[in-house]
Order: sequence, then structure tokens, then C-alpha cells
Amino acid sequence: MIEMNWTQEEEEVLVAEQLQKEIVLFNDDVNSFDWVIQCLVDICAHNEIQAEQCAFLVHHKGKCSVKKGDFESLKLLCSGLLDRGLSAEIH
Repeated sequence: MIEMNWTQEEEEVLVAEQLQKEIVLFNDDVNSFDWVIQCLVDICAHNEIQAEQCAFLVHHKGKCSVKKGDFESLKLLCSGLLDRGLSAEIH
């Protein structure tokens, strides 16, 4: 059996990663590509290129993780996306 010797810092990083959540944005047939980009810039503080890449992935793959963080900080951002008519969930 292999024994793992973790430092306190490594354990804290692992716990933080386990607590980290993400906002997943889903494709829909209602919102335009430009509107999705604008929402990601306004709400998630993406730059234009990052927002465009996320919108492209949502369009072609059906979904994309657009923001990571703790649940409390993501809750407001996800609500903002939903208020603008986008389809998003925290996972």
C-alpha cells in the first residue's frame, strides 16, 4: 500500500478544488451569438475573445463552463445570466 504524505498547503488546495463550482451555459434557439457574447462580457467580466470562444463552444458543443468559483460568488452571476434570458446552471 502506498502512503501519501500531504502537506497542509496541498490538502488546502485539494479541499478548495473540491468546493469550487462552475457556471455552465447551455445552447438555446432563442438568443443570438452577439447577445450571448455581450452577456458574458457584462456579467462574467470576460474579454471579447474569451466571450466569443465560450459562445462558439456553447453553439457547437451545446454547453460550456463560463466561470469557476465558490457557490456564493457564482450565484449572483448565474442569476444575471438567467435574468437576461440565457440558460445557465451552477454545477
